[in-house]
Amino acid sequence: MPYEFLINNLPKTKKAIGTDKGLAKIGDGIINLSYSIAKSIYLTKKSNSNQIIRTGQKVSKKILANALKNANMKEFAKNRADAHDLANTVEALVAYVWLVNKISIEELISLITTHLSGNITRRFDEIENATSAFTKVLISIKPFLPTK
Repeated sequence: MPYEFLINNLPKTKKAIGTDKGLAKIGDGIINLSYSIAKSIYLTKKSNSNQIIRTGQKVSKKILANALKNANMKEFAKNRADAHDLANTVEALVAYVWLVNKISIEELISLITTHLSGNITRRFDEIENATSAFTKVLISIKPFLPTK
């Protein structure tokens, strides 16, 4: 991928990658785009009226923070991290794996779509199901992240 140079000067450690603010900003866009499309695909396929549904939904910090905890990957976050910091860590990790060309946006959309379930038009159900989907995303990208 022609963007890998953007992380050439980044130490390849858990904390360096997981707490990089620039990576988190890039990952924010990747995650929100991927989730919005995945949710649109899921809702369109589940629609009883064969209606095409497009959403511009952002992923809440709560969903991402809980997914990081559920995936047992808090070691990538800074010490004493709050939900916002944990969500930024998820965003940074996704950006890193995308920049090193280990996952494409299409693959990310597919992973999220595959793991969504239930009635995600109800906010409580969406939080629960999206958390589960992002937990599975994190588990699937973990092999491409530093071990130290």
